[in-house]
Amino acid sequence: MPHPFLYADLTGPIVDFCVNVIDDAGLAGVFLLMTAGSACIPIPSEAVMLFAGFNVSNGDQTLVGVVVAGLAGNMVGSWLTYAIGYYGRIDLLEKNKLIHLSPSRLAWVDNWFKRHGDATVFFARLLPLVRAFISLPAGVAEMPFWRFTWLTALGSLPWVVGFALLGKAVGGEWENWRHHLQILDYLVVAAILGLIVYAIVKRRRGSGGPHGDEPEPGPEAEPAGTRGA
Repeated sequence: MPHPFLYADLTGPIVDFCVNVIDDAGLAGVFLLMTAGSACIPIPSEAVMLFAGFNVSNGDQTLVGVVVAGLAGNMVGSWLTYAIGYYGRIDLLEKNKLIHLSPSRLAWVDNWFKRHGDATVFFARLLPLVRAFISLPAGVAEMPFWRFTWLTALGSLPWVVGFALLGKAVGGEWENWRHHLQILDYLVVAAILGLIVYAIVKRRRGSGGPHGDEPEPGPEAEPAGTRGA
């Protein structure tokens, strides 16, 4: 019976790829996939850890092994993304026309991370989709590296351990549980649509005048020599 919303499993082929990688490479495969997922490559980390947990249930791996591999991959991928934001802040965001951020918006990001950076990094690692991208703005905001590191580790640990334990508990039913989490696919679609709408709106606003995001000149911008004329 077809899905009433004609839903297409966007992550199905990717999950099949992840399964093959883990079957062939074992813990190294878990590490590489989790690294890619944390480096903003669309790898579903929940499926990776569910299948890794299944391998624990059938004796192919140990729980400690898959947790260490998964957490290590999370950290390396997060460091890579953080570095892109940290060292590429100007070229990627200020000079890049596709992802351009004005200096005022960059200042907003900086101020946000100064006030809420710890909570943002920690809780974002517990959320699907967002967890893979939070390292980039943390790097852009030049969040202290070691604070970013331990907050990322603390936030990633429940995700990695939780899905590994779930995969171990359900065993061969891990893929059915993955289908129970299909809401994540809907979130992927919603995020893509949201980005498209945002890009269209931003482009239309930017084409509304030659000055784009530049603010309207106020009275204080009036040349000094003209005052009182």
